[in-house]
Amino acid sequence: MTGVDEEAMDADLKSLGFRVEERRTLASGSDELLVNMGPQHPSTHGVLRLLLRTDGEEVQEAVPSVGYLHRAAEKIGENVTYDAYTPYTDRLDYLSSMNNNWAWAMTVEKLAGIEVPQRAEYIRVIVAELNRIASHLVMVGTYGIDLGAFTPFLLTFREREEILDILEEISGGRLCYGYIRIGGVTDDITPTFAAKCRAFLRQYVPKLDAINELLSYNRIFIRRTANVGPLSAERAVAYGCTGPTLRASGVDWDLRRDEPYSIYDRFDWNVCIGRGEKGTVGDTWDRYMVRVREMYECVKMCEQALEGIPEGPFRAKMPRKFKPPIGECYFRAENPRGELAFYVVSDGSKKPVRVKVRAPSFCNLSAVQELTRNMLVSDLVAVLGSFDLVMGEVDR
Repeated sequence: MTGVDEEAMDADLKSLGFRVEERRTLASGSDELLVNMGPQHPSTHGVLRLLLRTDGEEVQEAVPSVGYLHRAAEKIGENVTYDAYTPYTDRLDYLSSMNNNWAWAMTVEKLAGIEVPQRAEYIRVIVAELNRIASHLVMVGTYGIDLGAFTPFLLTFREREEILDILEEISGGRLCYGYIRIGGVTDDITPTFAAKCRAFLRQYVPKLDAINELLSYNRIFIRRTANVGPLSAERAVAYGCTGPTLRASGVDWDLRRDEPYSIYDRFDWNVCIGRGEKGTVGDTWDRYMVRVREMYECVKMCEQALEGIPEGPFRAKMPRKFKPPIGECYFRAENPRGELAFYVVSDGSKKPVRVKVRAPSFCNLSAVQELTRNMLVSDLVAVLGSFDLVMGEVDR
């Protein structure tokens, strides 16, 4: 142990729930080892650190250690104006920036009683659902790599590039957009936007069918994911899991349908839930497959929104110096990883007094420790990837 600060190590282990005696026992010749997985490990999808207690290839316990990407996002929200905070929400979940912008905008609009023009509502649905597809494509492609399949990664990112081209045309960005603003959207859609969206959606469904054939129903992939890390509906609710992670456990809940916001109640689409088709309800395959099936539903919503988009203004008339009334507001929206919520307190000035973010990845991550007990390291990688975590919103 030469050169190791044992007091610092003991404090670190205590903060993660390990007993100091446990570390000393392991160091004295036991077959068990404490192993760091991350924060630079490729299978952690970001700067997540897992402290593993292993016995050979078997993981006895995996304890998440977070905070490596902490940027004081909530404190920043209390020191900038309401509209100026929009670009910061992009960085929470950088794979679904449009959805983050939208959740923040709707929170402030609810607080201030702002009525959003109908044209802006339709544009918001289109770009948010396109961004949801792009986000799920990243999950599907990188999850294939986690389990040893490289070709699906190329196919999914090829389709994602098509979406990013469309979103870049109207926002100027390819990852962080800042496009959905309080009261509407930054700019109106371009003359070619609708045609490009329709062309993409027409060719996308057959491509998604091909990805399913190549990966989703591949015998090896099913063997690696079915009956691995099942999360029951009761435990999913107890841990505060939301989004595809919750629905994969068989819980039929989606804010877009059950607490409809914007214009989602005008569209015909289905909520996808896990049914245990290849194994146990709520297993790793279900968590993956719910996201795949959601992409088909996103296509339906985008097509319907494109058909119904009305003429009119794309942003409400906003005062130059926007100051919402004194009060507080909590609003939640259905993001690709679950329910993203903002709690805002206003004192009537141009800056919030308090901003609190309820991040879905943070809540979903809490279930990982229980699910990964007594499983192989390779299965741990499969379980972790199926949660589709983004550390930007975990650490904030």
